[in-house]
Amino acid sequence: MSLLEDKHMNEIQLQQGILALADIDKDVASALEEYGFPPPRNIPAGFESLLSIIVSQQISTEASKAIMGRVRDLTPVLTAEAFLALEPDAIRGAGLSRPKVKYSLSLAEAIVERRFEPDALIEMDDSSAIKAITELKGFGQWSAEIYLMFALGRCDIFPADDLALQVALGRLKGFAEKPTAKQTREIVNTWTPWRTAGALFLWHYYRGAPA
Repeated sequence: MSLLEDKHMNEIQLQQGILALADIDKDVASALEEYGFPPPRNIPAGFESLLSIIVSQQISTEASKAIMGRVRDLTPVLTAEAFLALEPDAIRGAGLSRPKVKYSLSLAEAIVERRFEPDALIEMDDSSAIKAITELKGFGQWSAEIYLMFALGRCDIFPADDLALQVALGRLKGFAEKPTAKQTREIVNTWTPWRTAGALFLWHYYRGAPA
């Protein structure tokens, strides 16, 4: 099942998914009345977005945006080929840690050498696409799921390893402590096939809900 006719989830489709969740989950329904709908979040498919996901690992959104801005300033067009032509010290100077420089160069090499083809992910099912991405150095389950959600427009993805989602789900459900990643996955299984919409709503709720 797909929410997408134009590849990305638009505002109407996102709201449709959240309303479907509200119909089956009273906690979502209650929070929706108070916090309203989140905006859609989409990124273009390809090297730059995969690079951005590497950059964003374990740092704030603001810091990630600042680093990506400096990376874009290094080359007129941010392609895998152009990135490989950069000096590692220049990439490091833009703010990437040494491991992230290594991972980003490895990603660019895999694309240039056609060992990894982002366009091929479009035709894969969710499990196959996640497997293909996690075979890249520096990409774990969370990174792959984020790419499927925002670049490929998949409607039933939930990155349960995300700390903010765990905290938000715990608050939504009134738990004394945040659930583990395993518990989070089990709880949101009932949200299928709208788990992407559910994740977007929880991030929205996390930013607005009291601690």
